[in-house]
Amino acid sequence: MRTVNEEARREKKIEIMEKCFDCYAEHGFTAVGVKAIADACNCNVASLYQYFDNLDDIIIQSTEYCMSKVEDDFMAKAPTDVEDLWRFVNEIPYWTAEKHGKKYRLMYQVYTHPKYREYGQKFFAGVDKRYTEYAKSLEPKLGIPYEKLTPLIFILIRACVHYALFEDEFYLKAQIEVLKETLELFVMKYNPKYNTENASLV
Repeated sequence: MRTVNEEARREKKIEIMEKCFDCYAEHGFTAVGVKAIADACNCNVASLYQYFDNLDDIIIQSTEYCMSKVEDDFMAKAPTDVEDLWRFVNEIPYWTAEKHGKKYRLMYQVYTHPKYREYGQKFFAGVDKRYTEYAKSLEPKLGIPYEKLTPLIFILIRACVHYALFEDEFYLKAQIEVLKETLELFVMKYNPKYNTENASLV
């Protein structure tokens, strides 16, 4: 059980990570130093090092924590049933680009940097597990086996991230249309009680 002091320290660390990540996302990965991070967090550099070992540690922990929160936001918008599935697929790419586009851009700057690539590999290994669990939670709602849903979720995420990075409407629509057709076929196959006319994609 956490003590009051431990909880306060945890909350302060989270606040720093969020402000740090927002600062990098707004101004760019290479343009922000530790002094700018401290200013954004309304503290001095020495205070930052009470919570982190060094600047690399700040970047690594902030990226992992804040991108996990982005995942939480995405999962919170999960479809509630088959009829809601089409709303979700149509809405989520634009919603996540508007709300989290800068964060996605920063994430790729961090995790493709040679210094941090191993942390990116660990993060995305965790993503694989988390989205598999997410697919399992959707299986009873949609009637589609999670083994079929998991790769479709990855396709959707890739389309969303690509759109958030580059606003490439052609790429997005091409991916989404194929994804929706695949989902409709899976609904017909695995959820035969559902009237697919109610889920027209036209």
